[in-house]
Amino acid sequence: MLGITLVVFAISRAAPGNPVTLSMGPGGMMDAQRAADVQAARMRLYGLDKPVYVQYATWLVRVVRLDFGDSIKHHRQVIDLIKERLPITLTLNLISFVIIYAISIPMGILSAVGRKKFLDKASSVLLLMLWSLPSMWVGQMLIGYFCGPPHNWFPPAGLSSNDADQYPFFLWLADRLWHLCLPVFCLTYAGFAYLTKLVRAGMLDNLRADYVRTARAKGLSNWVVIFHHAFRNSVIPVITIMATLLPAMFGGSVIIERIFSISGMGLLAFEAVTTRDYNVVMGVATIAGFLNLLGLLMADIAYAAADPRISFEAVE
Repeated sequence: MLGITLVVFAISRAAPGNPVTLSMGPGGMMDAQRAADVQAARMRLYGLDKPVYVQYATWLVRVVRLDFGDSIKHHRQVIDLIKERLPITLTLNLISFVIIYAISIPMGILSAVGRKKFLDKASSVLLLMLWSLPSMWVGQMLIGYFCGPPHNWFPPAGLSSNDADQYPFFLWLADRLWHLCLPVFCLTYAGFAYLTKLVRAGMLDNLRADYVRTARAKGLSNWVVIFHHAFRNSVIPVITIMATLLPAMFGGSVIIERIFSISGMGLLAFEAVTTRDYNVVMGVATIAGFLNLLGLLMADIAYAAADPRISFEAVE
């Protein structure tokens, strides 16, 4: 964790410009001396006039108390901005991940069981086509075709209508799901191909294994062999992918959130990087790094639960 914070801090400070000069712009009507005085005063206000190692030490002490400082752009506490944006990003990503896994795992199993049959070949071609389409282009095409005349089937931006707060609950929920359709589709379609191929490859390796042939020779049903034996031993790569879910759900999707004007974590991080809002960059990166380490730890524990052959005992 300390290494993550140190690297992110160094990279953010190495980038050209600083939040004070970027926010002041070319200077406007102020003369050069006045602009220099204002810039120096604001640098002192935000502690940017101190040596870099002092800035890092000060920030690190505050983070221990879960205080990420104030946003230079928004003039609010970083933790408040994160609490405000995080539910939006979690909503998008949780729905997307559930859809991806609910479709990809059964499709991968069916493709492996029916190897080289019509379903396997057709799904491979379709998923490869979807995986090849960039989400930025797909999002723009969806907005142009479904959100404008003559169709106007879906809203082009946001997560709810302007007066959605006055709707009854079920009408509000329907409005929210209506707004989520296109962004969720853009977040899910590319994931189908990768995860499906991953499950299919793992299943094919295990379906050829000796223990599967032994299970079939014992007279076990085909689906018991597939799900209880072959799939259980094919789940390790799937768990590895799931280890990245926590940081991905926190970080959000910058491209999709920008295209559909969704104020989530991805858009917050993008704006913070472009405006050199150091405290927001460091806050988002630190929490994402912690979630990444937590996801890896949870994956290691899940490995042992899924496969009894895996042990974490020290090897001498």
